[in-house]
Order: sequence, then structure tokens, then C-alpha cells
Amino acid sequence: MQRVIALNVNGEVHEVIVKSYESLLDVLRNKLGLTGTKECCNEGDCGACTVIMGGRAVNACLVLAVEAEGEEILTVEGLAQGTSLHPLQEAFIKFGGFQCGFCTPGMLMSAKALLDANPDPTEEEIRKGISGNLCRCTGYVKIIQSIKEAALSMKGGTENEQKQILDSRPEGR
Repeated sequence: MQRVIALNVNGEVHEVIVKSYESLLDVLRNKLGLTGTKECCNEGDCGACTVIMGGRAVNACLVLAVEAEGEEILTVEGLAQGTSLHPLQEAFIKFGGFQCGFCTPGMLMSAKALLDANPDPTEEEIRKGISGNLCRCTGYVKIIQSIKEAALSMKGGTENEQKQILDSRPEGR
């Protein structure tokens, strides 16, 4: 059975025809062309498809599109404001918080949800906040440093505090 739903994605309302069994991930990628949200396990295990829905990080592969109607959905494409990157995106670039990049969109969205709820997280809280996201390349050190930097930047941290994060990087990384 098909029906028309209105999805508020990245501040823009889209009317789409969906089947009752279609996931939010399928609709975002295949009907709205928002391919930053990655398709990987389709079981909610990897976090590559993480988006923010109603202020919470969710796996888009586990949410039916019809369940998302009426919710505000933010994808990685909605993070930047015009040509200005979000502080998380800037920090991931600065600290090399990615290698192949496949997990990065989901990681960014989980980190954003975390920082929206807790602007000054501890390292343990950051680890918990991204625990639903798998990365096979970086070993998480640079990802965690990137999130720390973004949190500091978003609250107006000093250059000295930012230097401490840079200095905490392991040698050769």
C-alpha cells in the first residue's frame, strides 16, 4: 500500500509517495537524493545511516518513513550553513577524524545529537555518544579529538585549550 507523506528534512518539507514498508533511509537516498546518509548493514548495527529525528540520533534504516512524518529530520547535508561548515565538520577535517569517510556522516550526526544535548561532554560521554557508530579505519582517537575540539569551538574555547587537544594527539597520527 502506498501513501503520500510530508517529511521535514533539513528544514524543507517534501511530499513523497512511500510504501508502508519503506525505511527512512530508502526515502532519503532514493527519493530525495540525500546520499550522505549511508546504507550499510540495514540492521541498525553500524550507525552509518544515523540522522537526527526529533532531536535524537536514530538509525534511518530502522525507522519506517511513515513514522518520520511530522518529525524534524536533519541529515549530514543539513549540517553546513551555506558555504560555512559546521564546527564538527571543521574539527573532523582539522584532526583527520576520518579516513575512508564512509562512517563520517553517521559519526557527525551522532556527535551533533550528543553536543546538542550536552555541550561539554567528557571523553567517556563522547565514547558513549558514538558507541552506535562503527569505524574500521581510524581507531576512534581522532574522532574523539574532533568531537572535543568541536565542543570547545562551539562554546568559544581559548587557543590554549585548543592547543591542548592538538598536543594530545598520539605521535605519527
